[in-house]
Amino acid sequence: MSGLDLERIAGVDEAGRGPLAGAVFAAAVILDPAKPIAGLADSKVLSEARRDELALLIKRDALVWCIASASVEEIDKLNILHATMLAMTRAVQGLQPQATRALIDGNRVPKGLPVPGEAIVKGDAKVAAISAASILAKTARDAELVALDALHPQYGFARHKGYPTAEHLAALEQHGALPAHRKSFGPVKAWLARQQGQLF
Repeated sequence: MSGLDLERIAGVDEAGRGPLAGAVFAAAVILDPAKPIAGLADSKVLSEARRDELALLIKRDALVWCIASASVEEIDKLNILHATMLAMTRAVQGLQPQATRALIDGNRVPKGLPVPGEAIVKGDAKVAAISAASILAKTARDAELVALDALHPQYGFARHKGYPTAEHLAALEQHGALPAHRKSFGPVKAWLARQQGQLF
């Protein structure tokens, strides 16, 4: 058996850098060469139904996978870039057995990875394991926002998934910021500043 056969290459991707609410999610996936999964692609080009179908196949057929996140509090404390890197590191750390190498979607490798990492721009469209990671991260994040919608239906989280749509911005203006909102993000920060101003 060659060294290549023993390599366990993890694809790593994130979901949820742009929204105004909710955690940022990341996933790491090591695919099983003996169980190829047809139809893997960047999660953004897939329908929600197709993403859900593929997520089930990935969880069933991948050698190993891990989904991790960084909380709203961590996003506000660290900034979204560093919180995203933290979620990616947690996802790779959570793989058992551990990867021998990690391929990261984007142009930077998170610090603190337990294995050597390589950044691949547009990797979610080029590398099957990164596509799989993008699907798991996206479906996990969407599920969190659907759960948040059940608690706060007036915000429309199930529809816009926390992104700054006109509907979300109008709901923020009408109903105010929730603990799930990212206080360091522009529209939420501006609403909080206006509230602060009204107190004085």
